[in-house]
Amino acid sequence: MIRKIRLILVILLVSLNVASQTRSDKLLNNLHDKNSKYIFVIAHRGDWRNAPENSIQCIENAIEMGVDMVEIDIQPTKDRNFICMHDETLERTSTGVGAIKDYTTEELKKLVLRSGNGIKTRRQIPTLEEVLKVCKNRILVNIDKGEKYIKEILPIIKKCDMEKQVIIKGKYPVEKVKESYGSSQGMLYMPIIDLWNDKSVASVQEFIKDFVPVAYELCFKDEKSLDLNIINSIIESGSRVWINTLWDSLCGGHDDENALIEGKDKHWGWILEHKATMIQTDRPQELIHYLEEKGLRDLEQSSL
Repeated sequence: MIRKIRLILVILLVSLNVASQTRSDKLLNNLHDKNSKYIFVIAHRGDWRNAPENSIQCIENAIEMGVDMVEIDIQPTKDRNFICMHDETLERTSTGVGAIKDYTTEELKKLVLRSGNGIKTRRQIPTLEEVLKVCKNRILVNIDKGEKYIKEILPIIKKCDMEKQVIIKGKYPVEKVKESYGSSQGMLYMPIIDLWNDKSVASVQEFIKDFVPVAYELCFKDEKSLDLNIINSIIESGSRVWINTLWDSLCGGHDDENALIEGKDKHWGWILEHKATMIQTDRPQELIHYLEEKGLRDLEQSSL
């Protein structure tokens, strides 16, 4: 009788723990589980087709459609803050003119963002801190262009309690990554590997030996350069394979537009066959639906 009561209590405690988990908790469980078959969908610059890129609105849209991670870009301001914007200049994506580094945060907040087709909106330029607060416990974050600012943005990430939910990516060698991260062992890093560059390819083994990244972003211009031996060594080392389907020169022609025009299995399916478990896309909603049909979007499947 006592054993039965104990068993019931254990089951109740496990159930309560699962129920209390945020979506980010479940995503992180799968992210760090080698046996998980969950495929992560990363929205490139958020839902930029329906909202200004790198805006709060485009992130909210991505969260609503079930995206797992949003990729954002950062730029430093005159007062050494950081805003979310891809370009170093303001013209393309906002009503401003000139270099971002010449403006203070307060001055930038007086501007508004433009939509993907250049139309003025009412959306403000967000700071990195504002974006992280919106994303906390709701969606993971990939910071592009953050590599050279690691030491400056770490305090912002820590302030928002987002260390475990942020991936910073870049092309630094392993020694510089370890130096830049210092004692921040909770932070996640992802090397960008250009498979047409021998030095970049060689760095994979250096990372495997000294530092286990959460994933490797593999960029390749043609199918032949995507070496399965490299993929297998990455997976065996405990890291994930990240592939971009944004445009053809990043994924050997297996990009989003070709997938929608020529066939999803032919292109997105090819990416899956080559063991990618993280896909950055400009068509997040369509990719999510495709993966759901394949049974690859069950967050509860993690063995952790």
